[in-house]
Amino acid sequence: MLVKTYGSAIMGVSARTITVEISVEVGVNIFMVGLPDSAVKESHHRIDTALKSVGYHIPGKKIVINLAPADIRKEGAAYDLTLAVGILGASQQIKSEEISKYIIMGELSLDGTINPVKGMLPIAIQAKKEGFTGLIIPMENAREAAIVEGITVYGVNNISEVIHFFNEKQKLQRVIINTREEFFSRVNNYEYDFTDVKGQENIKRALEIAAAGGHNVILIGPPGSGKTMLAKRLPSILPPLNLYEALETTKIHSVAGKLGKNSALVTVRPFRSPHHTISDAGLVGGGTFPQPGEISLAHNGVLFLDELPEFKRSALEVMRQPMEDRMVTISRARQTINFPASFMLVAAMNPCPCGYYNHPTQACTCGAGVVQKYLNRISGPLLDRIDLHVEVVPVPFRELSTAKNGESSKTIRERVVIAREIQQKRFYTIKSTHCNAQMSTRQLHEYCRTDEASNSMLKNAMEKLNLSARAYDRILKVSRTIADLEQSEDIRPEHVAEAIQFRSLDRETWGT
Repeated sequence: MLVKTYGSAIMGVSARTITVEISVEVGVNIFMVGLPDSAVKESHHRIDTALKSVGYHIPGKKIVINLAPADIRKEGAAYDLTLAVGILGASQQIKSEEISKYIIMGELSLDGTINPVKGMLPIAIQAKKEGFTGLIIPMENAREAAIVEGITVYGVNNISEVIHFFNEKQKLQRVIINTREEFFSRVNNYEYDFTDVKGQENIKRALEIAAAGGHNVILIGPPGSGKTMLAKRLPSILPPLNLYEALETTKIHSVAGKLGKNSALVTVRPFRSPHHTISDAGLVGGGTFPQPGEISLAHNGVLFLDELPEFKRSALEVMRQPMEDRMVTISRARQTINFPASFMLVAAMNPCPCGYYNHPTQACTCGAGVVQKYLNRISGPLLDRIDLHVEVVPVPFRELSTAKNGESSKTIRERVVIAREIQQKRFYTIKSTHCNAQMSTRQLHEYCRTDEASNSMLKNAMEKLNLSARAYDRILKVSRTIADLEQSEDIRPEHVAEAIQFRSLDRETWGT
């Protein structure tokens, strides 16, 4: 007897439906075709033991299994439940009339328990598009899949529940999630808040500007000056995720297997902080079977690179194109996969190996030329993509000991949201641009016009502070954001003056 069941394969952050054709005939042995990997080929051992544990068995006949389309590689143990149900249907141990209406996925334990799998959200989205009645999936993945409206999701803990469901001996409990309620109830749940930060008003101002315009930022200062603490609080002042962004972000985390047990939506902006020993593939994505890297996991959020000069140069250089395109393309012989990578980069570094160059009270012990050599670990093209260079100095004791709390993240975020709304109206007709940091040269000339006083100030800054030519565009973009924060249509000299402060590493005298 021939029975068809349906599973799904993940390709990038999308899913492709896999048809599993199972035929039970006279003969012996199990034959599996359709480009399965080792984990799929080994599945019949898990299935055999799992079925025996619940009182069923694989028939001692010839079983032919075809995984179609045959040109897509099938990976992992997620097809265990798909194959097990198909074998039971083809051997007439369960009723097979309803099997083809469902996407069935799950990894089997030897006792029949069903373990969670990756990528369930894109699988549910694709199943809805193709008109399936529902999904039968591990209970731990059910909430994640149930945020897709218009499709029935059944979560199961053991294969016996699935068998009894198709034999009409037991009903499965449908998992229902109110997507909007789930989203809006948790959209402002941030662990860190700027109200805990003592002093550092100029740094908080720089991060507010960065959040308002989507600018990348680098924090330079001695150990213990608060760089990491400030960076961790940046997501709390970014505009809240909208529902589309939340779904997009959740898809990436689902594919990477980063969602927690019984999780549904990613409701707050991601904050990713990889260690400086990370590989190129770990940072941008890749591998034999491509998986999203840290820059994709930070999509719609913040990527924080602490101790930037300690990262491998090759790892940092491969970020350059994704930072411009907001997409990373991974090419393999069989396929090319795109992962979204629209993130804000926040980097932190010591000014020198000993950490005390330019320190107000402690002397730097580095030798001549060592500071510049340390800074040269970061390439010019990468620095060119960072709009704000912020010097962080230690907080004095009188500010640390004060009982007065700083301005809250909620208050700062309100100003940021207003500035972002101004930018959304400005770039409403331009699909590729959503904030000031993404402006092209043509848009820069159109939206960043300056008066004579501002031009004169820019000229003096370029000459007297030894700023590089590449700083010009960045200063204009930051000036535009500062003007938006003040709800000013024009860029005024004071906006340009503040923006000029944030180009420390462009000064020829830095580190010499």
